[in-house]
Amino acid sequence: LERPRGGGGELCPCWRSGLKNRSAPRFPPDLGTLTGDQGRSIPRLVVASLLLALVGTACREPSADFAALVSNEYDVRPNLTYRIASNAELKLDVYTRRDTSNPVPTVIYTHAGGWISGSKEASSRDIAPYLRDGFNVVNVAYRLAKIASAPAAVEDCRCALRWVIQNAETYGFDPKRLIVAGHSAGGHLALMTGMLPVEAGFDTECIPAVKPAVAAIINYFGITDVADLMAGKPNEKNYAIAWLGSQRDRKEIADSVSPIHQVRANLPPILTIHGDADRVVPYSHAVELHKRLDAAGVENRLFTVPGGVHGRFAKDEVAQIDKTIRAFLAEHGLMPA
Repeated sequence: LERPRGGGGELCPCWRSGLKNRSAPRFPPDLGTLTGDQGRSIPRLVVASLLLALVGTACREPSADFAALVSNEYDVRPNLTYRIASNAELKLDVYTRRDTSNPVPTVIYTHAGGWISGSKEASSRDIAPYLRDGFNVVNVAYRLAKIASAPAAVEDCRCALRWVIQNAETYGFDPKRLIVAGHSAGGHLALMTGMLPVEAGFDTECIPAVKPAVAAIINYFGITDVADLMAGKPNEKNYAIAWLGSQRDRKEIADSVSPIHQVRANLPPILTIHGDADRVVPYSHAVELHKRLDAAGVENRLFTVPGGVHGRFAKDEVAQIDKTIRAFLAEHGLMPA
């Protein structure tokens, strides 16, 4: 369920051109200058390990440029605990721009993996375009099925949103310009994070007295109807079966965590990207969500990749997707200055 951003695992061409348009990076960086939580310095070994992970997973071509971008232009605070659940410390990584003291539009990213695999560390190439464009980024880990069944991952992502809002002043997040984004299962979680009302009851163990709200949702081929993927259904998927587990009320849970059942007026604008030949997450999920959002009067757009399978898009398609995302966010005043 993991996939490269471009054909053959390469980064998209707009990412490379974006790097070329920036000021010349200094490399290698002084890793000791990266600061940690509450002004403490992150040990050099920790930061070096993080950058090596970024290079290994995100930068198959311009690895030095990517590492230089992160280290020269961002403060990186890895593995901050945002909640404890199922006896597990749930972590997130924070990337904040160094060149401004003003609040910055911030992308909260959730990784792919069918709720059963994947990691925030393996998602570096997916957050790279947002870093290039000058967003702050919060890269979120959540409980996978081996730790807790549905709806645990949804609860975690809602709590991560509240953590970001509570800590906005500390890290320079703009609480009025928060964007949730994710690929595949991460797209589903981004939708649920941005669409759920507090009354749905998924926030009961999160930070209180914080009103969760986002300004936009970027859904990369996310699941929108979990029940459609259950055992015995035409679109049955093993990853959905594993996430729901053996709970007796599986159908009720599946419906409660399905974005198509959370559609209502006054939702934030939603952009969905989906290939019409996707066999991992059916394209019909994107079409149905788009249809219901239109009926509810919610501003949204479906960007279809003709012949696109599960995220394995050609370079020109990736470039067009990134261009579409920028235009969508700019239209709503969410691009960084």
